[in-house]
Amino acid sequence: MSDSPLLAIHGAVAGDAPDNAVAAHYGAITAEQRRLVAGGTFVDLSHRDVVTISGPDRLTWLHSLTTQFLENLAPAVPTEVLLLSPQGRIEHGFSGIDDGETFWAHTEPGAGAALVEFLDRMKFFMQVDVQLVTDEWAVIGLPGLTWRIVPRVSLPELPAELGDPVGLWAWEALRIEAGMVRIGLDTDDKTIPNEVGLLGVAVHLDKGCYRGQETVARVHTLGRPPRRLVRLLLDGSVDHLPPHGADVTLDGVRVGFVGTAARHHELGPIALAMVKRNVDVGATLLADGVAAAQEVLVDPEAGLHVRPVLS
Repeated sequence: MSDSPLLAIHGAVAGDAPDNAVAAHYGAITAEQRRLVAGGTFVDLSHRDVVTISGPDRLTWLHSLTTQFLENLAPAVPTEVLLLSPQGRIEHGFSGIDDGETFWAHTEPGAGAALVEFLDRMKFFMQVDVQLVTDEWAVIGLPGLTWRIVPRVSLPELPAELGDPVGLWAWEALRIEAGMVRIGLDTDDKTIPNEVGLLGVAVHLDKGCYRGQETVARVHTLGRPPRRLVRLLLDGSVDHLPPHGADVTLDGVRVGFVGTAARHHELGPIALAMVKRNVDVGATLLADGVAAAQEVLVDPEAGLHVRPVLS
């Protein structure tokens, strides 16, 4: 994917991989976050891959493959969707919306081709057509961490319609504050949905069989997923953010890894991290050597509280 045309705006600074095709900021990092909270702006997310699934069988077919209840999805209702391995590990994740004729999905930069390849292998005799359309369509973020898919050629015209854009760093700070994971960054190849708070968000708990359901259901019923997502409140006196994949340690022992990190306009430096379930929730951790307090996003006992009380 080529760089976004919005990188030509005065003051634009490109992000780091995998976000290097869009602006991290336009020169006013804290003010941009406040503008995104207040509204009247947008975020360039055009580096994300866009996939279309069309055809009369698209929703029943996606319903059968994924973790989400899509069979009767109404038009214009956004949804979050996962595709799991037979062992229940997250292989693909995407956000989507149906317009009555086509299901529009967007996923992480560079992840679209693998998603299309997987879906194509699963078509069999279903009347569906799957296309990677990132060259023609682009994602933008809107206040409230919502999104829209627009024609790519319209990107240069959006500031006149929606207001001057803010950088991806503003979006990331609010996303991390909200505990929303990026698949492949805040997760790894062993992550199951129970560990990152996606039950009821991207996993419908009352639908029929899908690949990986047995693991999800078992962990949900028995509780205690192997790991848990936490939000880290990082020591603000340190001048760097821990990079993606950096070790999270406790008393010199590795207990997890950092997913994504950002500087929040009110909370200071924050990050999402995956840690072992049995790590004391009150313990101060080190993330790439930076002291970090934990905020619980996934309860260590997740699942146990739904058990019926037996007499």
